[in-house]
Amino acid sequence: MNIKPLRRDLVSYAKRHGIFKKVAKQILLFTSNPRHPSLHTEILEPKQLKLYSFRVDKKYRAIFVFSHSDEAEIVDINDHYL
Repeated sequence: MNIKPLRRDLVSYAKRHGIFKKVAKQILLFTSNPRHPSLHTEILEPKQLKLYSFRVDKKYRAIFVFSHSDEAEIVDINDHYL
């Protein structure tokens, strides 16, 4: 699975919240196996929007879309509990 490079604002957010290394690690895991159990990959509601998430850590999630059959793009990184 390919993943588009992170946008500058997402890189900035990850660095500001001290999770950049975790994001990079999880992206590597995602590229090798998008359904790896530790990622907890899931489709978000409403399902018609075709938005998915995977776990960065217990607090943060990366929100992504499939832009092509073999490519994903992270569109947001956010605090799961806010």
